[in-house]
Order: sequence, then C-alpha cells, then structure tokens
Amino acid sequence: MKASKTIKQASYRDAINSAIAAEMRRDPSVFIYGIDVADHKRIYGTTVGLLEEFGEKRCFSTPLSEEALAGFGLGAAINGLRPINVHIRVDFLLLAMNQIVNMISSFHYGSGGKFNVPLVIRAIIGKGWGQSYQHSKSLHSFFAHIPGLKVIMPTTPRDAKGLMISAIRDNNPVIFLEHRFLYDVVDDVGGDNDPIEIGKSKKLTTGSDLTIVATSWMNVEAKEAADILKRKHGVKVEVIDPRTIYPFDDQLVIDSVKKTKHLIIADYDWLNCGFSAEVATRVYEQCYGLLKSPITRIGFAHTPCPCTRALEDVFYANAQTIIREVEKKLGLKTADLSSESFYTYENKFKGPF
Repeated sequence: MKASKTIKQASYRDAINSAIAAEMRRDPSVFIYGIDVADHKRIYGTTVGLLEEFGEKRCFSTPLSEEALAGFGLGAAINGLRPINVHIRVDFLLLAMNQIVNMISSFHYGSGGKFNVPLVIRAIIGKGWGQSYQHSKSLHSFFAHIPGLKVIMPTTPRDAKGLMISAIRDNNPVIFLEHRFLYDVVDDVGGDNDPIEIGKSKKLTTGSDLTIVATSWMNVEAKEAADILKRKHGVKVEVIDPRTIYPFDDQLVIDSVKKTKHLIIADYDWLNCGFSAEVATRVYEQCYGLLKSPITRIGFAHTPCPCTRALEDVFYANAQTIIREVEKKLGLKTADLSSESFYTYENKFKGPF
C-alpha cells in the first residue's frame, strides 16, 4: 500500500495524508513519528501508506512518553531534520508542556536566531459520547498564548492539505489541530501540492446581515446555521474561518463587521480567557461605535465535558444554538426547526473505540 498521490477530490484525512507524503517525497529530512503512527489504524487513516513507502526510519510508532517525544523532536529539528510528531489526543500534550513552552517555543529566540526548530506537532481534538473530560479538549488558546508557536486549526480538506504543507516547510514550531469529525468531510483540494500561507483568514460564506467567526468544527455548524437562516428568515450570514489561531488575521473579520455591524464568535473551546475573547477585543477596539448589538460569544459550558451523550449535547453548541442567537440578536421570530436535522455526525458516532 502506498501513501496518497496528488488528488483533486479528497476527504480531510486523505488531504492530510497526501500533504505529508508529498513533503516526504520532496524532502528526505521530513519524518513522522508518535504513538500508533505505524499501527493498523494509522491515526484515523492519516498515515496510511507512509511506512510502506518510506520505511521504518521515517515513519514509526513510539512508546507512550509525551515529554520524551517532544524533546526528541526538538533534538531532531535543531540537527537539520523536519520531524512531525503526532498525538492521538491533544489533552496529553499537557504532559509535554515543559518541552513545548520552555524549550521548543523559545529555542530560536534563546539561541539568538542561530537555531531553527522546524517541528510540526499534530494533535487530534473533538467530541463524541464517551470521550468525556480527559479526551475532549481543544487547548488552542493555550498554545496561541505562547510566543514562538504557530497554531493552525483547518476546517476544509483543501486548507488541511495546504496548511500542512506550509507547516512542514516552516522553520519554527507549529501546532496543527485536527477535529476528529472532520476526517470524513470530502471536498475539492485542487490538483496541486501548493502551500497555503499561514496567518490568513478565509471567508466561507458571503453575507451582509451578520458576521460569524468560527473555529474548527464550529465552521461546519455555522455554515449549516447560515443555510437555515437564509431559508427561514432571508438572513445573509458571513462566516469567516481564521484557519490559524496564531498568527491571527483579523483584517478580514474587521472588514466584515464594519459591513454587517453584528458579530457572533463560535469558538470550539471554553469561553473564559479563550480565543473568542481575543477576537471580541480586537473587534471592539477597531469597530467601536459601529456595532448595532453587543458581540455574542458561543462556546463550551464552563465545566468539564460530561461523558453521556445527552449531557454532551448540552455541553457543546451547534447550528441550532447559533440560529437562536442570531434570531435574538436581530430581533427575529423563533423559527420552527422541527424539520431540520442536527447532530448529523454525532448520530454516526458509535463510541470512542
């Protein structure tokens, strides 16, 4: 079995696989490692074919020791290699925080620019009943807070592919966060292996009535909400995906809010001290006096994630949550949503294992 070749239409998982394979073919210094990277599941299929094509020296599984894996990646990076370290859940990157925060992020600075650290750390985020409080975090605001780290959260297959290529080619550390529900999303990825610039936001829908800034899976929910709002109320919503949490391109957001005069931020994270607060602050600073309503933030309830499906549905916002907030903000009547389908991906989920 070989890794994916250049493809035009692909799932999110195959887009990531294609990007990594293309960079490993292009640059022999690129290698990938981590817990279960070379096992039969191949990290939700994202590392399929890499072991067979590139061999066990460039694609290999490791013992469960996050701190050691991060330190290993740092050592490899400053010695001329381009490692990709994969973590099956972002929650356990917390076990490597000393390396990431005190060493990896600041090594270029601490060496006076003499050393680069071209290390990509992939980590999986996302929900699904049974994941509960130790397997469901996002943590992007944690990492974006640290100078020296770039933080990427692509939503579409095309963005996942192009931004992965850019992350691998970047000369300093990148945290690359992938929502587990996105792996099955299929879309156009183009027929090339061109990088997408890190630090550029993207408009997913165009509208004039209200702006939604969403991260990761919340972009899927926001686009669904935008479609329903257009059908039910004739409201035109502009959905913007930052794509990179740091560096954050706020200009597209500012321009949109100046046009619509309303903003909802749907972040895939807890609200307190999170990315949504950063977005809101920048908009208030640059759009003060133009807003027709207070900025609304949507995110996780301020509690650990519950385990059971019924409670999890309350914990996570979705398209329906967004629709109700838009109706409230714009003074619209409450639409009948009984004929709409929500939780479409959750209903496919059969359990954590």
